Amino acid sequence: VLACSSFVLPSITVVTWNVGTAMPPNDVTSLLHLNTGETNDADVIAIGLQEVNSKINKRLKDVLFTDQWSELFMDALSPFHFVLVSTVRMQGVILLVFAKYYHLPFLQDIQTDCTRTGLGGYWGNKGGVSVRLSIFGHMVCFLNCHLPAHLEKAEQRKEDFATILHMQQFEGRVANGILDHDLVFWFGDLNFRIESLDIRFVKYAIDSNILSQLWEKDQLNIAKSTWPVLSGFQEGPLNFPPTFKFDVGTNKYDSSAKKRKPAWTDRILWKIKSPSVGLGVGGRRPSRGVLSVRQLCYCSHMEYTVSDHKPVAAIFAVQFASKADKPPVEIYVADEWSRPEQAVVRYKMAAGFHRSSWDWIGLYRVGFRHPKDYVSYVWARSDDGERCLEKQLCAQVMFSEEALPKGKGEYILGYYSNTSSSIAGMTEPFQISLPRLEEGSSPTDSSGSSSEEEDDSTLVLLAPKSRSPSPGKMKRHRSRSPSLAKFQGLILRPSSRDRGTSRSPSPQSRRGLPGDIPTIHLPQDEPGCYGAKAKEPGRVADSQEGSSFYQTVRERGGPRRVSADNPLARADPRNLGLLPALRLETIDQAMGWQRESADQGYPCQRMSPTSPPGCSTSPKEGSSP
Repeated sequence: VLACSSFVLPSITVVTWNVGTAMPPNDVTSLLHLNTGETNDADVIAIGLQEVNSKINKRLKDVLFTDQWSELFMDALSPFHFVLVSTVRMQGVILLVFAKYYHLPFLQDIQTDCTRTGLGGYWGNKGGVSVRLSIFGHMVCFLNCHLPAHLEKAEQRKEDFATILHMQQFEGRVANGILDHDLVFWFGDLNFRIESLDIRFVKYAIDSNILSQLWEKDQLNIAKSTWPVLSGFQEGPLNFPPTFKFDVGTNKYDSSAKKRKPAWTDRILWKIKSPSVGLGVGGRRPSRGVLSVRQLCYCSHMEYTVSDHKPVAAIFAVQFASKADKPPVEIYVADEWSRPEQAVVRYKMAAGFHRSSWDWIGLYRVGFRHPKDYVSYVWARSDDGERCLEKQLCAQVMFSEEALPKGKGEYILGYYSNTSSSIAGMTEPFQISLPRLEEGSSPTDSSGSSSEEEDDSTLVLLAPKSRSPSPGKMKRHRSRSPSLAKFQGLILRPSSRDRGTSRSPSPQSRRGLPGDIPTIHLPQDEPGCYGAKAKEPGRVADSQEGSSFYQTVRERGGPRRVSADNPLARADPRNLGLLPALRLETIDQAMGWQRESADQGYPCQRMSPTSPPGCSTSPKEGSSP
């Protein structure tokens, strides 16, 4: 019998905000409760947004690039060592989950789902999106919903919520439904209103700070005691003014002709799984122990005026009964790399860990934003890997000198598991102090330079069957959002104003070749459907076999032809969520130099975790990022 001691996860912060199609504000520090002594130790932050601008022109841009709201929160949280764990979007409804980097190995079994309820289930302006994951062995689900509006639609809200609970199902042996999780956070623009009371009395109660007189007429408070579907859900006291509806740009309630009655439409609730649910063999729960939740804060933020809703935040202290002391993979590294030969990484996999030949170890700068935001990587592959796993020995890999960043800085190593699509091991920060290259060095010598000296003249796009993680396309995401049409006959070329530091998740884009910006011709016969479920891990894409088309890439010295198996040829705009802004041009503008392309091809080679498997079924020794 293992002896387990209780521990407290300092805090989980949940934020909900109906942004009303507005542009993001400049600063969200106070909303996320950052830079405050008592809450600066938050471990997990879940952010639910509703009514993000999803008009066709804006939605197209967000398909090609990361949306501005997600960029805003990643920029705000990365200096505090938060990393984007997972994200899911259904039209204007977005859910983002962040965690401190040192918790990443203990966050496993990450899956997402979404359910449309607008227009009878055919439109995603209303509905729910969810992220579920195991946190230190406890199954936790975050559910962000946008339910039907108006006072008289209370029953419709109940039906839609029941539909979301029924439709969303996850893979695995435990917690297949939302309510099967040990802990559920339900939040969003739930659109419940205040019944019976006149608008003049409601405003009087708000101005007089006697909000308790409004609570008993709140539709959600009434429903919690009468609707079986809400049994067990808890909520803190509503000690803040109603969060809807305001005149945009002010803290004044609706002064338009409609004069909407103020209401607490934006809510955050939680539910702990009942001990009597899901009993295992012998009447014992399969979960790793009982947990408790204590709400530390529940408030609105009146300082944000870009929307007709005010954002709401809640902070929770969660006490777990047991803690996994060791990650699935332990990584050992020297305190400092001052010479290239010191770039040796030793790692040990726990018993039962499902390793894959597609696993890799990424080198990250301190303050990285998501698992693909690495500087360089090396395949976690050794000749005796299986023996090391079986006998619990340490395997060893080494970064090449060309892959190492030059200069001095703090870095972190992370082991990315292809099987679980998550980081399974993480080091503490360590120093890299390598001499910078002399001016006038050859281009081949500068391939490992730091991001401050980078040139994005080489642009490699993510392949549609990429095996690496993507914040915009999770492996187990089962999107029910309408698929978008593919865009044929486009030339993608970085715009001049975006040349500089690149946040591309692919290392190739960090080592630019001299000369002109390359031009990538997207094939018209590229298959795929936006939002489709990814293939299972370890499966090589059959659709790549037999491809014969070539694409032309312009570089200094004339155009060249690229094999279809090359990552450039498999580029797909659906996976461009983290690339620099691109300029779109018609294919006819490039036909002149395409007709003159040379005949030499390039051998198929597995280049990076973001490129397709191509001709090989496992990483080749010596292949460079």
